[in-house]
Amino acid sequence: MNMLKVKIKRNLTEEILSVDKETLCIDLLKQYENDSEVPIVLVKINGVLKELSTPILEDCTLELLDITDKAGMMCYIRSLQFVLIKAVNEVFPRSKLTIEHSLSKGLFGEIEKKPPLVIDDVYDIKNKMDEIIQADLPIVRKKLLRKDAIELFKAKGMEDKVSLLSTVNQEKVTIYSLGGTYDYFYGPMVYSTGQLKYYDLISYDPGFILRYPTSEAPTQIPRFVSHKKLAKIFNEAENWGNILNVTHVGALNEKIQEGDGEIVTLIRVAEALHEKKIAHIADEINKDRSIKLITIAGPSSSGKTTFCKRLDIQLRVNGLIPIPISLDDYFVNRDETPLDEFGELDFECINALDLQLFNEHLLLLMDGKEVELPSFNFKTGRREWNGNKVKLPKDGVIIIEGIHGLNNMLTEAIDDENKFKIYISPLTEINIDYHNRISTTDVRMIRRIVRDHLSRGYDVEYTLKMWPSIKRGEDKYIYPFQEEADIMFNTALIYELAVLKKYAIEELKKVKPDNPVYNEAVRLLEFLQMFKDIDKDSVPSNSLIREFIGGSCFYQY
Repeated sequence: MNMLKVKIKRNLTEEILSVDKETLCIDLLKQYENDSEVPIVLVKINGVLKELSTPILEDCTLELLDITDKAGMMCYIRSLQFVLIKAVNEVFPRSKLTIEHSLSKGLFGEIEKKPPLVIDDVYDIKNKMDEIIQADLPIVRKKLLRKDAIELFKAKGMEDKVSLLSTVNQEKVTIYSLGGTYDYFYGPMVYSTGQLKYYDLISYDPGFILRYPTSEAPTQIPRFVSHKKLAKIFNEAENWGNILNVTHVGALNEKIQEGDGEIVTLIRVAEALHEKKIAHIADEINKDRSIKLITIAGPSSSGKTTFCKRLDIQLRVNGLIPIPISLDDYFVNRDETPLDEFGELDFECINALDLQLFNEHLLLLMDGKEVELPSFNFKTGRREWNGNKVKLPKDGVIIIEGIHGLNNMLTEAIDDENKFKIYISPLTEINIDYHNRISTTDVRMIRRIVRDHLSRGYDVEYTLKMWPSIKRGEDKYIYPFQEEADIMFNTALIYELAVLKKYAIEELKKVKPDNPVYNEAVRLLEFLQMFKDIDKDSVPSNSLIREFIGGSCFYQY
């Protein structure tokens, strides 16, 4: 056999090994001295993401990925889902399992069965999962012709997968088998179940939460924190999907294939659901005339700008007069900006704002006084006073939109009875199929890619490289305060990815294999290929999606 040279990289270490041609990565991994407790689940061969079952065919650089890496963690979670699916099939063979959305650092799902799921059933499923993991069963990757995959899933009664595969243009489909259980997954899997050392399964009415480690603590299951308000809004999203009769991508694609009439109706109903909820929020604010301050927060690309504009209109319908104030104008002078852990200016830190001045101005406004608002000059990095005076009218309410909107430190001088806090985020109402969810983060990332290109002139490489930093800020400054919100608004639209698709794909295809964001671009490309296209002309001018594709009636690019 030909001998190949393989440079193995892990973190900051390198080692060169000689191996036989066609040696599997998993077999090489067994030769390589590795005493880490953190599971190695994937590799990069010359920078390209591969499963451990991949043979080595040439001299190469091999990078080992564990679950501290984003791709590794996603692979680990997908593989845990497969173990869960197999366990449920064995314990309750006539049940229907749906994995729905992320919740409390885990995945929430439901099992439809008779009698209904109870806590002891969850214990039984977990015990079966333990057996499957301890047996170290291989997860086998197979390529099938699409028609053969459709027949396989049709025979197993998996109509959601039949619907999806019947509406995509792939010639071949990658499926996975685990001890006689077959399924389709969007992304690579671990080599065998024995690698899935760390997990938990808990009961969470009316279903369960599949829990797993974090990249920051890869050998520990994080402390469970209940998110009741977030769970409620996810349940609302599920109900909206049911109202629209579209709960997975295959069903959406079928609506698109049926023609303009069906999809236009779907769009109108989806948009009407948004308008109805925004009107409800305005009505709730109007009921309590002690509310004088509305704060709005949400992660990047949630659609905060359009939401604020539409809420403004609904508040005016109720006779209220919204007065927006920009937090950006309350930045401290640049030479007073706090530093982050890397010694860089931390503009996202709450202490990058002049909290004392901001609260003084709020109190004065709410007391009926006239206030001169500052204006921050981003070129000079200093606050300026340009005579911008504001007075709150009798029926006025102040609206503040920004990253710290839910943090009480921002408005600590204001009594709680005078505040109304809103959290917004696109919490997806639709999944790929019953076993593959669509990540809220992916939706926001795709929105951001499209907007950055069309309106800001940034290329996709810039956006993808910036995303980890954006996520760190959200994890630090937004998500810990979600449950502080008085109400949550789901900005997702069930049809939006079919509109965003062509713009995002056009940009993602520009990423070359030698680019550090190539694997992420490929992942998003494969995901978007599952959707049929909807032309942007079908999208109303007041739609939240217009914030990302242009043509909004509220503002111009």
